[in-house]
Amino acid sequence: MKGFFYPRTASGDSSLIPSPPWFYSGDLLTVEYRTDPARVAELLPAPLQLAPSDPGAVAIIWADWQSCSAGRAELLDPVRSQYKEAFVVVRCSFEGQVYSRCVYIWVDKDFAIARGLHQGYPKKLGSIWQTRPHPFAQAAPQIGPGGTFGATLAAGDRRIAEAVLTLRSPAETNGFVNGHPMAHHRYYPGIERGAPDAYAELISSGASSFQGGQAWTGDVELRLFDSPTEELARLSVDEIIGGYYRQVGVGWDGGKTLAQLSKEDA
Repeated sequence: MKGFFYPRTASGDSSLIPSPPWFYSGDLLTVEYRTDPARVAELLPAPLQLAPSDPGAVAIIWADWQSCSAGRAELLDPVRSQYKEAFVVVRCSFEGQVYSRCVYIWVDKDFAIARGLHQGYPKKLGSIWQTRPHPFAQAAPQIGPGGTFGATLAAGDRRIAEAVLTLRSPAETNGFVNGHPMAHHRYYPGIERGAPDAYAELISSGASSFQGGQAWTGDVELRLFDSPTEELARLSVDEIIGGYYRQVGVGWDGGKTLAQLSKEDA
């Protein structure tokens, strides 16, 4: 049987995702803010702890991606390469090192969910939209002073976040919260009722390659909304840190296990 992920078949052609490495090119709209550190702590299972500095810092990032595997065949069949996502990142520490951690993430394609299962991202389906830049300004903002971008996120038929960013000036980076290796949990529940997880581990991963265009910062507004099926609004916006826009290219080619975990830790 062949195929990196389900379904595995004799040919492997039906596999939901191909084997790594995976490559991404996209536009990122990032809003960083501060919330109550206790709300961050409740999203950090053992053995993770709050980051020692600025523990309440949060980033919510909208991304308009085009992605592919090493063969790049997906780029000629765009339904297999293009997708959008919005994800929420906090920082944490493990054995004295600071990590970034994605605590919520929504995507709009099944292959993106499958990659998340492998990488430890807690992906769910959502409706994600963001304004696209274009060199010609008739119906698009420019990546430069005065360029204004909107972004929305909905899940389960309910809008749960929206942002508006107006660019002001170049910046050295597009934020700091998502600037560390990722620390994620991967776990799979046992099949028998009441059984412990079949496996659970804490893993780390990050970009195997990275290119980034000029980052821009500006004035940003962010609103979060309650939902009966989402908890993003618990990370309430106490103080805006900044808003950023950047075009990036990223490669991903695996991670490493930091710790094997018990059922209780997962």
